[in-house]
Amino acid sequence: MEAVDPTVFRLAIFVLAIFVGYYVVWSVTPALHTPLMAVTNAISSVIIVGALLAVAARSPDGAMTGSVMISKGAGAIAAAFAAVNIFGGFLVTQRMLAMYKKKQK
Repeated sequence: MEAVDPTVFRLAIFVLAIFVGYYVVWSVTPALHTPLMAVTNAISSVIIVGALLAVAARSPDGAMTGSVMISKGAGAIAAAFAAVNIFGGFLVTQRMLAMYKKKQK
């Protein structure tokens, strides 16, 4: 029996996670949207912490190797995407909460 390449295995998990995430997000009722946005904002804040750690990565000898540069680049991209997610989540949450306020006459 031949071993499966770890890259292919991880890519398959990533693709499956995309499909599962898509169907989970679109099956949420509107009443649960605001609490779920708060949870995703919290998760994104944890992602930003991890991304900042990746950006600050150094090799043990202090050299800028290729893997360190990839880590820094991936960390910067992850921080940018998580920041957009948090900002958008706050905007959507504000709009949802505004729908429940009484209109002034």
